[in-house]
Amino acid sequence: MNTWATWTTQGIISGPGGVTTVEVGPISGDLTVHTTWVEGEARLTVQYSGALDWYTVVGSPVPAADEATARSVHQAMVQAVKSGYGATAPRE
Repeated sequence: MNTWATWTTQGIISGPGGVTTVEVGPISGDLTVHTTWVEGEARLTVQYSGALDWYTVVGSPVPAADEATARSVHQAMVQAVKSGYGATAPRE
């Protein structure tokens, strides 16, 4: 049984207002979302596609009891970035 997993989705064009990060506030444009599931939580980060710096999404980490839940959280975050409006981490 896996005790951790990761997912990365690149090339997401954010909706207006983008996604809100802890470190720099809202970012928008061509973004990459990365989720790490470990110790029962989904840790969400985002970056400008092709950049080096990763930023924590406001509201991360999200409780995720199992890998399937964490995967769903990742997909919900991808959709939230596409919608924009200062997206924050989805709830489980």
